[in-house]
Amino acid sequence: MLARLREAVDESEGEEKFGFVAAPIKRLPRQKTRQLGILRKAGRGFTVESIDKKDLKEWPVLNGDLDGAVEGELVRFETERDPKLGRPAARVTERIGHPRAEKSVSLIAIHNHGLRDRFSEDVLGELDSLPELTPAHREDLTRIPLVTIDPHDAKDHDDAVWAEPDPDPANEGGAVAIVAIADVSFYVRPGTGLDNEAALRGNSVYFPDQVVPMLPEKLSNDLCSLRDGELRPCLAVRMTFDRTGKKLSHRFVRGMMRSAAKLSYQEAQAAIDGKPNKKTAALLDTVLKPLWQVYGLLKEARGKRGPLDLDLPERKIILDERGLVERVIVPERLEAHRLIEEFMIQANVAAAEALEAKKSPLIYRVHDAPASEKLVALSEFLASIGINAPKTGFNRPNQFNRILEKAIGTEHEELLNEVVLRSQAQAEYRPGNLGHFGLNLRRYAHFTSPIRRYADLIVHRALVSAFKLGEGGLSDAEKSRLDRIAETISTSERKAMSAERETVERLIAMHLAERVGDAFQARISGVTRFGLFVKLADTGADGFIPAAKLGRDYYRHVENMHAMVGERTGESFRLGDKVEVKLVEANPAAGALRFDMLSDGRFSPSLVKAGRKRNVKSGGKASKAKPKRSKRSSK
Repeated sequence: MLARLREAVDESEGEEKFGFVAAPIKRLPRQKTRQLGILRKAGRGFTVESIDKKDLKEWPVLNGDLDGAVEGELVRFETERDPKLGRPAARVTERIGHPRAEKSVSLIAIHNHGLRDRFSEDVLGELDSLPELTPAHREDLTRIPLVTIDPHDAKDHDDAVWAEPDPDPANEGGAVAIVAIADVSFYVRPGTGLDNEAALRGNSVYFPDQVVPMLPEKLSNDLCSLRDGELRPCLAVRMTFDRTGKKLSHRFVRGMMRSAAKLSYQEAQAAIDGKPNKKTAALLDTVLKPLWQVYGLLKEARGKRGPLDLDLPERKIILDERGLVERVIVPERLEAHRLIEEFMIQANVAAAEALEAKKSPLIYRVHDAPASEKLVALSEFLASIGINAPKTGFNRPNQFNRILEKAIGTEHEELLNEVVLRSQAQAEYRPGNLGHFGLNLRRYAHFTSPIRRYADLIVHRALVSAFKLGEGGLSDAEKSRLDRIAETISTSERKAMSAERETVERLIAMHLAERVGDAFQARISGVTRFGLFVKLADTGADGFIPAAKLGRDYYRHVENMHAMVGERTGESFRLGDKVEVKLVEANPAAGALRFDMLSDGRFSPSLVKAGRKRNVKSGGKASKAKPKRSKRSSK
């Protein structure tokens, strides 16, 4: 609606006063919206089926507006009013490909979130005129046997580690360690096309079938990848620790290094466990055992620091040659993973401390303390499963850890880890320091992955400038807009996480589409007034059960108990309950799965009481459920 505003004149007493009054001029045409969908044949015409799992709709396609697309293709379309019928209709504007084609599942997320998956010719052209590397003004680290330890399928290697007991008699029982990181800041200079593109991307995005990198492959997989045996520029930090694992000092240098070996986590761990292969046998005594010895000090210090210790296994999708799901696994969490994680944390802390000491601007990785309302909800939930929360509230990570320890080995263990995770604030990037609650650190900055995170590149540039390490430092223009850069890359990170999660959901839905009608073991992972979210035990797939499919009662949502409670029977379904469900619908394009409940609910007097109390206080709404069939007939 287009309107003319005029200042309001106060002509009455005791009535609500307004600053302006709007006079309508004309109704504006409805704005077109661009979406993604699947083209379907419908009678003599076509429809477009939305891939948005939160709003699954269909629109008839206006005659002749197919843009050459064929049935089953993923398309971008605009919605507008059909001029003849006045109803919403679709017009295809772009063909993207068939959802079942190789790498097309991730293309849905790429297009849906507007991810930049192509480098322009201008940006790629800059790769032919990169700065020429010379060893001048660089410290020679080539004689130090730094090694990279990464996933077995990693294509880029941007961090290397080395450690040994400190030979200084004044630091008996102490240790020294070096973390060397690919010197991306030397090649990617502020204000260049490469830099502008990296800033817009913010980070690399990792899908099961492909990677959308922050930097072109010549940099990420070649010049800035710490390949074993090849000379590479690096930005390194040398850290000294005492016998308790406390860091005594650190020093940043720009150097030249040559990785002594490229190892996988599994290779390094197997060597330490007494099963070295030909490559790790040559490194066992001189490189790997000293690394583990120093890690022992850092591990002890970590234990005293008491960071948040959540145990949430991550599932990994294994694809077949067609790019479809072959199986879903939970990779084993090895001590080698924890070793690299702790070395990287120490390097990140050193970067933040070093820049603060120089009064240099930087971008911190911050994690605020949990919001008070989330802590209240957590305390109520803990009480409902018989765990008493600290009387003084949760203000330190180790208080959460003590609660988590109480649930180890119980039916609530996995659930409680998830509930505690949900109570936490979201980590983000900021030019101002808030500390990192989860790691229990006063200051923290990302330094260790400049190939895949723009925040790390900014920190590298700040270190180069602060310590006068040569060219490629932080520019004045960047210093003046760190707040905007931090906000942009925080948004990019959230967008990447959503895109990665949605792609996994679509692949799993495609994998399960042929098993409609089958029964699965699951656990209730979310409770709302509209129904239950469940997570399948074998694949980790998420799906929804409408409240009407729960059982033979009217169900009330008892929010603080994370439960749906039957009004008459007292039958309840609660967050964390293990249940059996039947798959009744799979929408691969949207990544949506819908289930029916096969299991009976539990009876809990406390939940019944809570549900009735809620109903008296707030007139809580009930969800009407159809009579439930037996498991035998449901299958």
